[in-house]
Amino acid sequence: MSSSLTQAQLNMPTAPRIIAFVGKLQSAGIAQSLSRLAHFFDDAGHTVVLEAETARDIDLAGFAAMTPAQIGQQADVAIVVGGDGTMLGIARQLAPYGVPLIGINQGRLGFMTDIPLDGMLSVLADMLAGNFESESRTLLEGVVLRNGEQIFSALAFNDVVVSRGAGAGMVELRVDVDGRFMYNQRSDGLIVSTPTGSTAYSLSAGGPLLHPNLGGIVLVPIAPHALSNRPIVVPDSSEIMIEVVSGRDTSVNFDMQSFASLLLHDRIHIKRSEHRITFMHPKGWNYYDTLREKLHWNEYPSAEGQLH
Repeated sequence: MSSSLTQAQLNMPTAPRIIAFVGKLQSAGIAQSLSRLAHFFDDAGHTVVLEAETARDIDLAGFAAMTPAQIGQQADVAIVVGGDGTMLGIARQLAPYGVPLIGINQGRLGFMTDIPLDGMLSVLADMLAGNFESESRTLLEGVVLRNGEQIFSALAFNDVVVSRGAGAGMVELRVDVDGRFMYNQRSDGLIVSTPTGSTAYSLSAGGPLLHPNLGGIVLVPIAPHALSNRPIVVPDSSEIMIEVVSGRDTSVNFDMQSFASLLLHDRIHIKRSEHRITFMHPKGWNYYDTLREKLHWNEYPSAEGQLH
């Protein structure tokens, strides 16, 4: 889906009535940043609410606290102050509700939290007046099956990772895609990543970069025993089944935030979620600017068109 959704397509009023704020817990300076934001938009006539854990952490009086479910049901937009990890956590919880997300980064530029603290008030005011870029991104959903019974399920915005224990040897995994056997592999584990997650763990394990609008799922072996086990991108309509054939202390995690321990012959069924996440960005934002800055791609065209 292209990054050109309008406010009507986002199901968001021209002037958002209820703005929810989510902050990175126990982060230095987060209370001051959220206080500035909350009072600024409260003074501008918006209804400002705080995510419940954020409210407990910063103790900012005068603003209602809401659970993620309540935010999903009532808020017009959620503004996340922190880093990509904070965004991952709330995005997974708000995914079923379709609330658009805006990310403000407390430190270095993030892939998902891309607005710096400096100048954030004017940038946000401009965006909420209708001057923004938007994009829709996919998630994965996974179910752990034991003896045919579901024992765990979760959503992943970045990736689902099956991995061996810290003190264990390699794990052997059988992988089927759409009911067809793909391979058995011995490795330290397997990463199943969305395009969003292709710039995270998948990238550090040698996986490819996938544009967020690309309809694909990437499978990346972690330190495979056979060097011929390479990353592969499959359509995001695929259903992936991973079975633990051998290995000790194996586990599966979803975005490194939800975990389940696995036994031999447990199976993990992974497919694209029916839910999507919508990000709002400042006008003029583009994905390649983020890649260039975050990945230190230092060649750029000057005004004369020459590379530096």
